[in-house]
Amino acid sequence: MIEEGKRAPAWTLPNQDGEAVRLTALRGHWVVLYFYPKDDTPG
Repeated sequence: MIEEGKRAPAWTLPNQDGEAVRLTALRGHWVVLYFYPKDDTPG
């Protein structure tokens, strides 16, 4: 878990189009990273 106020580790994740997005490419911008459960999972 990342502690509040600490920098996030470098990561690369796919966007909605499957293209790679690097956290380092967003430096200087506000970033909100949102995770949600897989669609149609119980709970």
